[in-house]
Amino acid sequence: MDDVVLIDHPLVQHKLTLLRRKDTSTNDFRRLLNEISTLMAYEVLHDIPMHPITIETPLETMTANVIDGKKVVFASILRAGTGIVDGMLTVVPGARVGHIGLYRDPKTLIAVEYYFKMPGDLAERDVVVVDPMLATGHSAVAAVERIKEYSPRSIKFVCLLTCPQGIEALHSAHPDVPIFTAAVDRELDENGYIVPGIGDAGDRIFGTT
Repeated sequence: MDDVVLIDHPLVQHKLTLLRRKDTSTNDFRRLLNEISTLMAYEVLHDIPMHPITIETPLETMTANVIDGKKVVFASILRAGTGIVDGMLTVVPGARVGHIGLYRDPKTLIAVEYYFKMPGDLAERDVVVVDPMLATGHSAVAAVERIKEYSPRSIKFVCLLTCPQGIEALHSAHPDVPIFTAAVDRELDENGYIVPGIGDAGDRIFGTT
């Protein structure tokens, strides 16, 4: 489990348990995912670069550190990745957002790209790729591969849930990309879904079937 950061804070785990329940409504699912993503952002961005500026407090002038949120890119794997991006933007509102459209072929389970749009000058930016599920790993591998074509300063992958197969797939293809997750579940089922899991994250976010 090298380069896998398990975010096991009690608040994250409590909200994840509520989110997993099959009777959780669409509205509550979105809210919980947003809250978990906001909490996860603190750990994911723990090493974000900072620079000093001069400010005036009510008592004196001082030098203090700030981040450059514009250098952070949240790259959302469509469609479910938007559920994580929204929460992370709460704490880094100046971040740029990119989108990668991928769908899983129902027969091969291979990721097929249909859309790709990123901010410019990725070589000067830190990219956080987000998707609620790291299951077979095909979408994550394809997304990171495309982003690497633009040589960003760094890449991290953030998911709500993963499993041993997903971790192995992503790290086999991209061993330099750390994975941040709230849970490592048991395995994949015959249809490529994480179990016990949360079901289809996109369907539960958007209320589709």
